[in-house]
Amino acid sequence: MPEVAPSLLSADFARLGDELKALQAAGVRIAHLDVMDGCFVPNLTIGPPVIKALRKECDLLFDVHLMIDRPDRYLDRFAEAGADLITIHYEASADPEKDLKAIRALGKKAGISIKPGTGADVLAPLLPLTDLVLVMSVEPGFGGQSFLPSALPKLSRLRELREELGLTFLLEVDGGINRDTLLPAAEAGADWLVMGSAFFREKNYPETFASLSALLADNLK
Repeated sequence: MPEVAPSLLSADFARLGDELKALQAAGVRIAHLDVMDGCFVPNLTIGPPVIKALRKECDLLFDVHLMIDRPDRYLDRFAEAGADLITIHYEASADPEKDLKAIRALGKKAGISIKPGTGADVLAPLLPLTDLVLVMSVEPGFGGQSFLPSALPKLSRLRELREELGLTFLLEVDGGINRDTLLPAAEAGADWLVMGSAFFREKNYPETFASLSALLADNLK
């Protein structure tokens, strides 16, 4: 069954440790952490020191999404900081194949992401090296954007490729996911649904997570 992965980009940055504890208490299993460098995307967020500090606060799976140029320079630092899964951008890597292999060599799960303007089929040669493929359904950089429907055929195509190649990588979608877009994205193939502002603005995390999980379960039987 698909899972909701709250994005800390929309959490209260003054109390991220408490936010993670509250998410875990609510039954959440995956925390999505966006890392932005101000170069690949026009925004700055967190880095390895913050992730290292947060790692002590919970047992959630840390799904670390690197929206940074030349991610190869920092893979070891994010691995050491406590990332469980490290996702690089196809568009930001000088050698995606090498970077995916490096992530796995560090003992971490390896993911690759594509922006809205990048087609799904460019990833075909890399899919055997991936544990997760992240389809961006907004232009990366800021939360609160509207979902781009063009992400849906990409998810469907990647699901087809997964079946054709006999692979087991997870499909993730990030951007504009809310109660209206959650089901279409899951039906198109998303296993993990990153939800930022639409999740955190509801405040009651146990109730929100339970209702979203029920929405998926009731409609995807």
